[in-house]
Amino acid sequence: MVYESIPRTVRIILLGEPGVGKTSLILSLVTEEFTEHVPPKAEEITIPADVTPEQVPTNIVDVCLNEQTLEQVAEEIEKAHVICIVFSVDKQETLDKIASYWLPFVRDNCPNDYRKPVILVGNKIDLIDYSIIDNIWDIAEEYPEVDRCIECSAKTLTNVSEMFYNAQKAVLHPIHPIYSIEEQELTERCKKALSRIFKICDLDGDGVLDDYEITLFQKKCFDTPLQLQVLDEVKSVIAQNIAGGIENECITMKGFIFLHCLFIQRGRNETTWTVLRNFGYDESLELTQSYLYPNIKIPSGCTSELSYKGQQFLTQVFEKYDQDKDGMLNPTELKNVFSCCPRIPWHNLRYTVPTNEKGYLTLQGWMCRWTLMTLLDLQNTSAYLAYLGYNFLENDTQKSAFHITREKKIDVAKKQSSRNVYQCHIIGPRGCGKTSICRSFLGIAHKRIKPHTNERGDAHSCDSNCCINTVQVYGQEKYLVLREIAITRVSDPLQPHEVNCDVACLVYDLTASRSFEYIARIYIKYFAESHIPVLIVGTKGDSMVMRQEYILQPEVFCSKYQLLPPQVFNIKENKHDVLVKLATMAAFPHLKHFASFAGDNTSWWKAGIGVAAATIVGLVLIKILNFQRQ
Repeated sequence: MVYESIPRTVRIILLGEPGVGKTSLILSLVTEEFTEHVPPKAEEITIPADVTPEQVPTNIVDVCLNEQTLEQVAEEIEKAHVICIVFSVDKQETLDKIASYWLPFVRDNCPNDYRKPVILVGNKIDLIDYSIIDNIWDIAEEYPEVDRCIECSAKTLTNVSEMFYNAQKAVLHPIHPIYSIEEQELTERCKKALSRIFKICDLDGDGVLDDYEITLFQKKCFDTPLQLQVLDEVKSVIAQNIAGGIENECITMKGFIFLHCLFIQRGRNETTWTVLRNFGYDESLELTQSYLYPNIKIPSGCTSELSYKGQQFLTQVFEKYDQDKDGMLNPTELKNVFSCCPRIPWHNLRYTVPTNEKGYLTLQGWMCRWTLMTLLDLQNTSAYLAYLGYNFLENDTQKSAFHITREKKIDVAKKQSSRNVYQCHIIGPRGCGKTSICRSFLGIAHKRIKPHTNERGDAHSCDSNCCINTVQVYGQEKYLVLREIAITRVSDPLQPHEVNCDVACLVYDLTASRSFEYIARIYIKYFAESHIPVLIVGTKGDSMVMRQEYILQPEVFCSKYQLLPPQVFNIKENKHDVLVKLATMAAFPHLKHFASFAGDNTSWWKAGIGVAAATIVGLVLIKILNFQRQ
């Protein structure tokens, strides 16, 4: 069944046989008194939002078969949000016509797969001294769109305002998406939604809601604290009605779901809907697009990173689901993390982020994976933060979980990058050792390297051949993303998204005589005139080094183009010196040419100190000039 979104204005139509009191009900509501002389049909009435319980403008439409054709009535049904079918409690034939004529007529004129809620209204109860509610259960079972039946009297004003209020509720807080009248229990979709909400509110992950967690939930959804006495009464009701609903004075998921079932059975649909909507659900019990994907724009030249609030939230999630407190998430714990999400968003973690020897996700690896996802797929990251309850715990949209960096050209002008995440593209011919560098970064260089099966993809599907870890740049922790550019044929040109990065690592095989020629041509074609820093790295340094068949040897080539001398990478040593250099070059993009620096770490420290000193001197000069102007 399809459910429409909440309308900004509720449109109520009154149907029924002539003489049942449709017009009298409308006039009694508006004038708050009964009139003996009523017109055949009341004009359409609009009730302002500020005088309705739900604060929604309401249009009430009267139907008169003596003045309108069936085609006109059908048009009104199509425009209405809820249908009130009125019958006279003292005339059985008017009740019989509901099932035999009016309900089939309404169905025939509703859009496909969507049944508008119907309220059965038994008018003129002042004429009888008994209830007829039990007589309409058979109708309700045959027609699930029947939301409820209300007995009222236009003459004595009994339940008149309640009738229209319930008509509003049937639209704004529909029962059928959340409760099965036939089975007398919550729908599976509703149970699934409430299970997710329970897991989010269970802050310590112990499977129950304690008093603090219940209070926080109450404030979030209803903006008011729950009195201790009321809380005790709620627990008592749960304990008396369902086994296992209370454990150690705390509410279990079983008790939480039962409580909402009880709310609905007592006609308090709005309570459950308030909870569902606060956690992002629409009338189809799907999370809304605006809840999952707040409008976040990344200007050209900028990137997306996790903010402090985003990092703090994700750290809390990790600690919550690390049930054995061993500092890592085993496969079961990782599955539990994403139990309230459509699926686990990551695969191949062992070759993407740092893990322990068993491939379990450490806190460092956990933060690395989220950092990579934020950089490459901000939309998906935003959705998964919503699934995990960021909006509830932080009382904010996911926008506050992210930081959009300034444009890269400003970093160059400022002579220092403000980013915490740098992208490094590893480029070189097949078999040159690109994968070895990436695996070394994750501490698994000695593992058997599987051949690549992925082809070169677009910029948004490249996380499958990326790895990420942290490095220290002058005492500050930065994230370095290594993206291996999978080269199928040497003659293939590089695409723009394969070139654009914060620093490029051009890799050649020291033992292959034609290997350097490829990256030399790559440098001249794509990087010689760009602002992207480049580091040339020779791999397999523990084997016999071959003279390169190129017009310039690597050392001479680097000297000519004012690059750092070629760095030698040895997989057996598994050192991160090369990676620290790459991150440092990305952090100081204005220093594209590092030929004047030696290759040891001391010189790099001197470079950093020199940059810092130059910045301080510049600030002092600015202050002196400003003082002289004054």
